[in-house]
Order: sequence, then structure tokens, then C-alpha cells
Amino acid sequence: MEGRLSTPVPEQARPLWERWLAGPPKTPGTWGALDTRQRWAWLDRVRGRAFLRAREERPPGHSYELDGRHVTDVPGLYLALGEAVNGPGGYFGGCLDALDDCLGGAFGHTAPATLLWRNAVTARDRLSRVLTPRGEPYDLFAETLDVLADGGLNVTLA
Repeated sequence: MEGRLSTPVPEQARPLWERWLAGPPKTPGTWGALDTRQRWAWLDRVRGRAFLRAREERPPGHSYELDGRHVTDVPGLYLALGEAVNGPGGYFGGCLDALDDCLGGAFGHTAPATLLWRNAVTARDRLSRVLTPRGEPYDLFAETLDVLADGGLNVTLA
């Protein structure tokens, strides 16, 4: 549109956008080899697409499985949760508040449900001592488990 400036795609995100132009990923874990900055860009793309994508609401009692091998950083946590609930390229939160919103419905989950979190030790090791934007330490792994439980998702760590 004339008179409007568009924000250029950041250089580190350009290869990711090119992948997405060919279509959303069909294989789980496509983002696993990306570095943290690229994972944030991937999560932005997933989040932006979430509202355009039709989601299948599952009935109460559904079981999900999370592959935790690549949950080594904050965006990896949310990318893995998104895939577990909504498949490759799926979204299910990008922060704890958004995760809580997704657990409330209309994002593929209906409580109560179960989540088998495989390789949970990876996330526990990496996310138990993260920093808030103000530099304060907190246990994102434990807080995530609390939010999931409050949202009616019974988590089994494996």
C-alpha cells in the first residue's frame, strides 16, 4: 500500500521465511537444529499463522506426546508444545500467559487431557534456571508444569 512502510524480514529470519513460503513443515522437529535467535523467528512465524489455520478441537481425554529432545531454550519449549498439540508448525503459546490462554480452549485442546513429555530431563536441565527480561532467575520448567496442570493437562515426564 502506498504511504505505508513495511518492516523488512530480519536477515537471520530470511531462510526461515523462504522455507515457509514453500508451505508449513510436514515433519516434526524441523526447527530443532536452529539456534535460539532463529527459533524465536520460527515461533513468530508459527504464531502469525496460528489464527489463519483451522484447528481440530479434540475431545476431553485426548493424549498428546511431546518430543523434548530439542527443548533446550525458551522458544524450543513453545515450539515443542505447539507441535505436540497441533502438529508440525502448530502453535500452543509463546509465553506462559499465552500458554494459559491456549489451554482455555480454541487451540486444539479440551481439558482434561494428558501429555507424555519424552526426554523431559533436557528441558529440566536447561529451563530450570532462566532469567526474566529484568534479569531475575526463575524456574520456567516448573512454572510450565504448573500452568499445564492448572489448564487440565496431566503431564507424565519420561
